[in-house]
Amino acid sequence: MRSNYKRLGRYIQEVTVKNTDLSVETLLGVSIQKILIPSIANTIGSDMSKYKIIEKNQFAYGPVTSRNGDKISVAILKEYDKAIISQSYKVFEIVDTDELKPDYLMMWFSRPEFDRYARFMSHGSTRETFDWDEMCEVELPIPPIAEQQAIVAEYQTVTDRIQLNEQINAKLEETAQTLYRHWFVDFEFPISAEYAASIGRPDLDGKPYKSSGGKMVWNEELEKEVPEGWEVNKLNQVINILNHKRKPISSIEREKIQGEYPYYGAMGIVDHINEYSFDGTYVLMAEDGVYVINENGNPSLQYVWGKFWVNNHAHVLSEKKNYSNEMIYLSLQNINVAHLVTGAAQPKINKGNIEQIPLIVPPNHIQHVFNTQVEKVFNSIKKNTNTNENLTLLKSLLLSKMATDKSLQKANAI
Repeated sequence: MRSNYKRLGRYIQEVTVKNTDLSVETLLGVSIQKILIPSIANTIGSDMSKYKIIEKNQFAYGPVTSRNGDKISVAILKEYDKAIISQSYKVFEIVDTDELKPDYLMMWFSRPEFDRYARFMSHGSTRETFDWDEMCEVELPIPPIAEQQAIVAEYQTVTDRIQLNEQINAKLEETAQTLYRHWFVDFEFPISAEYAASIGRPDLDGKPYKSSGGKMVWNEELEKEVPEGWEVNKLNQVINILNHKRKPISSIEREKIQGEYPYYGAMGIVDHINEYSFDGTYVLMAEDGVYVINENGNPSLQYVWGKFWVNNHAHVLSEKKNYSNEMIYLSLQNINVAHLVTGAAQPKINKGNIEQIPLIVPPNHIQHVFNTQVEKVFNSIKKNTNTNENLTLLKSLLLSKMATDKSLQKANAI
């Protein structure tokens, strides 16, 4: 054992408290993202009195490691005073928090080096497990408590900034969606001076269209009224579909070309490689998978930018003329495509089906004004996301510093 490392078993103890009186109802599970999340398990008919209780600042982990890939499912409870978890998890706590801070220990569990160690130490023929004895044999540096608090504070500052940017981005996207629905669903876009003059009502300049008496006409394809002069076209008439540029790369091949460029799949970044096939801003639409649509029947979308690679599980959509990438992203979020999904075992929306999606096409001058406004919103989203990428790198640096003597000094990188 390295001189400044301690055996974790000296500082933790297992806790086994059952929910015998059914006093706790919040059921959680441990994700591979190392957080406790609401469980999606079917508990109908289950005896909830046998579930384990976990309390705030206690830990839970799944001993079975063979089903989680390279990640170890371990998390600390922070958002609730008490919750219940499956009997399959181990629950433990720190014996003396004046010697070892829970948040400091969770930082250690967040290191990729811990995941590799736990996977290496897992054993079993049918399924591999990292049991309680192995957890107790984990070694880590345990500096004085004041230094632990300083390390945690630095890490938490970065984490808080990331969460704040994520919250801001969620609000920004909500703002963009609200504006889109106001203009192109409720048809309350501002009347232009030219239109107001053409109908002899200059006083309507800037007023909301539909509620100010703007002329509406029935559209058979959409089965609803739309503003006079607006078109409805098939998706492939107004949007570029660039699926021919997609190319899947197996995990074995990707392992040989690891790099900085995101490799996207249907639901997000799958890997990072040293090559890219796209450069710019695009919208990715899931082609297959369990989550190809959401609970409302809308397609699963990703708004992406920069240099990246896409496999063949996501359609690649790009702007054409005035129908911007932002309009593609916002409009498709308001369209139900459940009827286009094929396949029971593997739900899929093929290219031929998405090409036929009807899209409402406003006049060019309205698209231009809308794009000018919404582009500012998405530029802020991009800026915050890029900032978070740098902050995430900083988080990794702070975690790596824990294994060195320098980690006990205050980092000035924030």
